[in-house]
Amino acid sequence: MMNKYSFIVPVYNTEKYLNKCLDSILNQTYKNFEVIIINDGSPDNSINIIKDYQARYNNIIVIDEENGGLSVARNNGIKAATGNYLIFVDSDDYVELDLLENIEKEIEDVDVLRYQVIMESDDGTKKLECKEDGFATTNGFDAFRYLGNYYFVEPAWCYAFKRSYFIDNNFYFKKGVYHEDFGLIPYVIYKARRVKSVSYLGYHYVIRKGSIMTTDDYKKTVKKAFDMLEQYKTLRLFSKNMGKKNNLDDYYLSYISNSVIVKARELKGDEKKIYIY
Repeated sequence: MMNKYSFIVPVYNTEKYLNKCLDSILNQTYKNFEVIIINDGSPDNSINIIKDYQARYNNIIVIDEENGGLSVARNNGIKAATGNYLIFVDSDDYVELDLLENIEKEIEDVDVLRYQVIMESDDGTKKLECKEDGFATTNGFDAFRYLGNYYFVEPAWCYAFKRSYFIDNNFYFKKGVYHEDFGLIPYVIYKARRVKSVSYLGYHYVIRKGSIMTTDDYKKTVKKAFDMLEQYKTLRLFSKNMGKKNNLDDYYLSYISNSVIVKARELKGDEKKIYIY
């Protein structure tokens, strides 16, 4: 029997969080799934933890590769996946045990399904439920009318994607950039025939000190901002190449524009001037 879902879990130096992540996936109440774990050249004990799980579960596929970054790891996970739907989980995060059970209730005949996120500190003492109103199945460009009411970076890990839709459109994460999600996911949504969002809180995003997204290194902050700006230009080209469908495209363009404007707040002095102009 073919797997209904494929979890894709890139791993790099997350031995402290990996057990909790994998336990939350492997103990799902809905059982028809596989787990693709990509060890991205971790120098810590992550690979030994992964191999221990692989020895105990028969639905785990392990890819052990040299460090190539998150995008390469995800792309290789997509290639190895066999499920009808792809679900991305970062290895320092975790999911609700009934995530698949809730997705299964809503997933029929959609290309993209969105669910909601709980943000929390790595010690679990602070939690913020980012609960959004869901929306009924609609086309991709209409979806931005709703998404624009909330946040301005669409992470891969709060969606389930139809694998055939991903493969048929040759979607892939760009190598060597920060905010690789922003460079792809808005386009994946925009091009989709059927997109749906549910208010269910299924994903726990763990904010850990020293991670790429929370770094105090200003050089990395600058690179993240300008990587995002370059990907914004690509997203605009995607829209132009597809041809304007109707005025709902304005919601998409407004969404990606607001995303880069929000990022400008992290810059200072000359970098901010260059970024804006």
